[in-house]
Amino acid sequence: MKALHTYTRRDCLRGAASALLAAALPRAYSREAKPGAVLLALDAPAGIDPAGYLVSEKYDGVRALWDGTRLRFRSGRLVAAPAWFLAKMPAQPLDGELWLARGRFEALSGIVRKVIPIDDEWRAVHYMVFELPGAPGTYAERAAQIVRVVDAAAWPALTAVEQRVVGDREGLEWRLDAVVRQGGEGLVLHRADAPYLTGRSDALLKLKPLDDAEALVVAHVAGRGKYEGQLGALRVRTPSGASLLIGTGFSDAERAAPPPVGSTVTYTHRGFTRTGSPRFASFLRRHEAF
Repeated sequence: MKALHTYTRRDCLRGAASALLAAALPRAYSREAKPGAVLLALDAPAGIDPAGYLVSEKYDGVRALWDGTRLRFRSGRLVAAPAWFLAKMPAQPLDGELWLARGRFEALSGIVRKVIPIDDEWRAVHYMVFELPGAPGTYAERAAQIVRVVDAAAWPALTAVEQRVVGDREGLEWRLDAVVRQGGEGLVLHRADAPYLTGRSDALLKLKPLDDAEALVVAHVAGRGKYEGQLGALRVRTPSGASLLIGTGFSDAERAAPPPVGSTVTYTHRGFTRTGSPRFASFLRRHEAF
């Protein structure tokens, strides 16, 4: 079994056993998450103390639910994975991310959306497991059980997401910096004492150097200068109804063939202005509804 780890800038010591950790933690999370198929993360507040959380890397993959016989996207649509891939999955229901590697979301998305799977492509796909749907116990106990399930499967493509205990805020910042420097997106903090929950809850938090959000494309703004004849910016509408322009973050190919009006895009930003507008909004990718 993989051990839990405590990280500070000065040392990287192994953590205590998950059951002992869970017994010692305060129960401060919200139990009032709205019903839903999966647990969804909230943004971590500034200066969060990681005490009481298990910390893992935030993988830039596609969320997928395994019910013991079928693999589905969050939408409920079946994932057209090869039969040999599904045959290697355990009978235990699992929740995780289909993943290729850091920075390869677009390639992964193209692979898993195909109606007819391509075996050679799927041989590079991993299923990164971080939850046991409906299972009893604390999250620390379920995380330990995930490791046992994955070890029993003895299949390299099935991976238990490594959960670590981070000793303090300084250690959390150190860990975030290490992941981002290696091309990762950020971190996920899960309350170690949380029961299985669904919907949005502060039992699960995401910590990234940049915030991200989705918005609806309502218009294309023509480019000027070197972008003459191409996209200059997207005018988008946020879920709150606010309108904003996104003019950076596009590749040449995306400026030549931008996300169509009516589609949803994901953009990054650095917090908000005093009026509530996203600061330094930059295009990240078209949002795919799996």
